[in-house]
Amino acid sequence: MMDEELLNLTQVRAFLAVVDHGGFREAASALGCAQPTVSQLVKKLEEALGDLLVVRGHAQCLPTKSGSQFLPFARALLRVDRRGRAAVKTGKLLVGASSNIGIYILPGLIKKLSEACGQHIELTIGSNPETADRLDSGEIDVGLMEWWDERPGFEVRAWNRQSLVVIVPTDHPWAIRKTVSIEELIGKPLVGGEPGSGTATLLRKALGVTSSKLTTSYQLGSTDAVKAAVKAGLGISLVMESSVREEVRHRTLAALRLEDVDLAKELQSIIPANMPGSSPSRAFVSALGKLSEAGS
Repeated sequence: MMDEELLNLTQVRAFLAVVDHGGFREAASALGCAQPTVSQLVKKLEEALGDLLVVRGHAQCLPTKSGSQFLPFARALLRVDRRGRAAVKTGKLLVGASSNIGIYILPGLIKKLSEACGQHIELTIGSNPETADRLDSGEIDVGLMEWWDERPGFEVRAWNRQSLVVIVPTDHPWAIRKTVSIEELIGKPLVGGEPGSGTATLLRKALGVTSSKLTTSYQLGSTDAVKAAVKAGLGISLVMESSVREEVRHRTLAALRLEDVDLAKELQSIIPANMPGSSPSRAFVSALGKLSEAGS
């Protein structure tokens, strides 16, 4: 059985131009070619995919249902194409990191990591699910995340361990304490952070049935938002210790460890499994592990 024909990026680019500009004539003008050329390119793409992608109309051309489904993949293909070309020309290593890692841990390591892998590092920060998708689509070379969903074809390595702490306002009765028990958290309003960060899953695994008794009053989109909410007295929260070091140092928040529970996240670096040993991605991951060990 013969392999399926690879998609032609020139055809994909023509399809996107038609959709984005609303017609074949407009797409031809934007691409700097003849209208029949655009029509032929889109037709060949439809033949390759085995379905109609564009509804031809006099006033406007719109994507079909199949065209709409293909649209995000078409855009991703061109992003990866641009990324690949830029990587060869500029020698950049594109690293994607979850918010907590990218904001609170990486900034102090970027210069040393860049020197170790011999390339300029361009950092993209997003949620854990966004970072996983970018890695899967080839938009980034390395993913640094708080969890990995076990997608095949990738190599995963733990490089850092981050304890979770309970944070409270400085005028809270617990602020003078060093620890707090799980039982004391029950019934207290908890402020949740970025969805998909893995904290809730970690709590369920570590605490078992007890975790179902915890009450989340607010679900916010970032650790910065969580810290602001806790300072405002909207509740308490569980966050990575490194994310509140400045606040604890300046006494704008208090951090307490959990009694009898070692609740921590294993931060992971992920690269495609087929990366050669001499690749900048592998050099980056190796340097990251060494720097993390040296700093622990």
